[in-house]
Amino acid sequence: MSWEDQIQAGAEGSPHSNLLGSEFVSFDEETLTATMQFTVKREMTTWRGGVQGGLVAGYLDDVMGYAYVAATGGEMAPLNLEISMSLIRLIPEGAKVIGKGRVVKAGRRVVFLEGELLAEDGTIYARSTSTAIPTPRPSPTETGMG
Repeated sequence: MSWEDQIQAGAEGSPHSNLLGSEFVSFDEETLTATMQFTVKREMTTWRGGVQGGLVAGYLDDVMGYAYVAATGGEMAPLNLEISMSLIRLIPEGAKVIGKGRVVKAGRRVVFLEGELLAEDGTIYARSTSTAIPTPRPSPTETGMG
């Protein structure tokens, strides 16, 4: 199985990715950018009609993480030390959200990532940065989840 197939299977089979409604779309090796798509479920929203802020962080974390996983050919995964995000617009229930995650710099001891969430028309919903440590990518069997 190619690393692209492994990443696609991970995005579709991971409990958190299932909750978020994640769909891995593509990875650009030149820019180290992953593209994912999310469909906002009602369960993700508040009484304001938009995604709860902590769950927005989940979308951003997912797409930034998959950028690093893809950049390492499926071998490694980031373990977050810090995530910073700016909530720019309310993400409405039912929205199709495009996530872009990019590896800014990856070393042996630290990884710097960026992410953004966009509406289908390109309107920006949220942006983030993350500092993480590189770790071997765990499998569902290694973690007792598969």
